[in-house]
Amino acid sequence: MKKHTKIYFEFFDFDNYDYIPCEVCASPAVDIHHIEARGMGGGKTKDVIENLQAVCRACHIRYGDKKQYKEELKQIHLKYMDRNGTK
Repeated sequence: MKKHTKIYFEFFDFDNYDYIPCEVCASPAVDIHHIEARGMGGGKTKDVIENLQAVCRACHIRYGDKKQYKEELKQIHLKYMDRNGTK
């Protein structure tokens, strides 16, 4: 499991068998998206829960890494963290 996925799973107390909803549309999430992109070659400082968001493939394609949606994604994620976080 990738480090950023592990961070996300631990914060929300998920395991590999849980249903993980897309934070944007509630469809099954398939990616843990970095709201602020890590960039080429890493950027491990971006692997923090405040920057990690579960998304379905359609939302990842539609909203991911597009500057005009970053603030909206951050607000959605912060609300999701408040409602569902375990830590």
